Amino acid sequence: MSAPDDLVRAVEATLFASEKPLTAEEISRHLGGAMVRSALAELAAHYEGRGIELVERGGRWHFQTAGDLAHLLRREKEDVRRLSRAATEALAIVAYHEPVSRAEIEAIRGVQTAKGTLDVLMEAGWVRVAGRREVPGRPTIYATTPEFLAHFGLSSRRDLPGIDELRAAGLLDPVDDAYALLTGGEDGDRGPNSEKEDESS
Repeated sequence: MSAPDDLVRAVEATLFASEKPLTAEEISRHLGGAMVRSALAELAAHYEGRGIELVERGGRWHFQTAGDLAHLLRREKEDVRRLSRAATEALAIVAYHEPVSRAEIEAIRGVQTAKGTLDVLMEAGWVRVAGRREVPGRPTIYATTPEFLAHFGLSSRRDLPGIDELRAAGLLDPVDDAYALLTGGEDGDRGPNSEKEDESS
């Protein structure tokens, strides 16, 4: 196997030393404007299937532990900070509907969203302020971050699961059950008085 050229080694060293994921443009600037995309592709192929992998998430490159080896590196005691239900719902709404305002999040959730809920998501680095909506009042709008994509192993928002995948995973069961109770039937299209209505017609 031939030795990697100097550019490939320089890109590898830059990524290894970086404290955060880098875009190809950032790596290029660090290396004096060198064209680095072919070097990144070569490195990604070199590390494929190894203990660590070079991956691109949200346009940023970084090394990560191979997914099937993550269990070997877990600490015995983990301090897990779980998101509240409100924060989880808000994050999902931002991810699927971005850019979105707080009023729009509340309209989708059907309840008010505390300012602290979005603050928690921004502190986690998963949600950012994306500007203001050009409507009266110019409300702040929110979007996800590259860190959100990296944390959940997504290359882009196109990789978010669709409704069929969510239902297959059982994540929509509570929603379906609640809807069935609300509408009076499992299929949701016949209410409790539907038979009487049919008989009288």
